[in-house]
Amino acid sequence: MRAVVQRVKSSKVKVDENIVGHIDEGILVLLGVEDADTDEDIKYLAEKICNLRIFEDENGKLNLSLLDIKGSILVVSQFTLYGDCRKGRRPNFMMAAKPDYAESMYLKFVEECKKYVDRVETGKFQAYMQVEILNDGPVTLLIDSKKIF
Repeated sequence: MRAVVQRVKSSKVKVDENIVGHIDEGILVLLGVEDADTDEDIKYLAEKICNLRIFEDENGKLNLSLLDIKGSILVVSQFTLYGDCRKGRRPNFMMAAKPDYAESMYLKFVEECKKYVDRVETGKFQAYMQVEILNDGPVTLLIDSKKIF
């Protein structure tokens, strides 16, 4: 399971010009799932993201987590995180999970995040989405539950 984690002042997702998810201060998570992912990957990633100390304290140090600032999470499915661009010019998405499995894991991830954070918003799985991001910093991190980076 892979995530692009962005600290945001606000973020929203639109589907057909309708806002389906919106947060103010918090974290935008672009989430990719592969067939080999398990519930352990979900637990690891949700706990890691919710407790990342990527928000500034009173001294300007990245010392506070999402829990400390009582921020929100917006989770958007992103199968393209498993795009392999090493060969040729068209990404190969063979590592991305099949849609049914990916959706179930995505929904489990959202539920796991709700154990830590009061407000968890989402995009719409398999929809064409437009994501608006007011990145804060910017602070952007890549996390892989298999710890390959």
